[in-house]
Amino acid sequence: MNRFAIQRIGFAVLALAALVVVSPIVLVIATIVVRGISAINWEFLTAIPREGMKAGGIFPAIVGTVILTLGTALVAIPVGVGGAVYLAEYARDTAFTRAIRLAIVNLAGIPSIVYGLFGLGLFVLFLQLGTSIVAGSLTLAIMTLPVVISTAEEALRAVPTEFRTVSASVGGTQWQGIWHVVLPQAMPGIITGIILGLLRAAGETAPILFTVAAFYLPRIPRSAFDQTMALPYHLYVISTQVPGMPEQIQYGTALVLLAVTLSMNGVATAIRSVFRRRREW
Repeated sequence: MNRFAIQRIGFAVLALAALVVVSPIVLVIATIVVRGISAINWEFLTAIPREGMKAGGIFPAIVGTVILTLGTALVAIPVGVGGAVYLAEYARDTAFTRAIRLAIVNLAGIPSIVYGLFGLGLFVLFLQLGTSIVAGSLTLAIMTLPVVISTAEEALRAVPTEFRTVSASVGGTQWQGIWHVVLPQAMPGIITGIILGLLRAAGETAPILFTVAAFYLPRIPRSAFDQTMALPYHLYVISTQVPGMPEQIQYGTALVLLAVTLSMNGVATAIRSVFRRRREW
């Protein structure tokens, strides 16, 4: 068998592997769209739930999901990127920093329910924040940090050393080089990590189960210390806890959650593309 035949077989195997990966995703999305599209209307998107959540809309859950995601971003982005800058640019390769990196990797693999119990113990009970948006956002931010730190650190390390050398050669301090040169060049990779982290946060149920989510709250929150409904928990409730729930409402809620996360992904991807076009290597 010549090398061209082997190459064709290799391409065929790779294409088959890609098809096996993509097909279940397409099937799931298609099922959600087909079964849930009939529930989507203006009332469903803008009204409050009523009649035991079997009628009305899911507006409070949509607002709650957006608020929690924004709260997570406000905490996770500066802390995560700051930690990545320290590890990539300032920290020396010592046993301590290696232990920190190992801890970050291990934290990324902890089940989300454990983060929920941690948030309950620390934020809700010990700090007495109660079941609130603040407690839920902080819990989700801690869960998101390992992904943001790891991807941001790799993006920073991928920037060629020559950029730092040129910055120092014209009299810039290390921080000036990082702020004006390294961070802009690493921004596409950093945004990728932020996207991954926030999308996970927006779709999680377990961390908010103990810290912020309300079973039924037909209004939007009035302060950061209120409970709120959220789409992932609302979907869990109407699928498992409410007897006689119409199937189209369940799939309609799943479709809205999917649309919200994909919209966030689209906006972040557009921002990433702008930074990628500005990259100079």
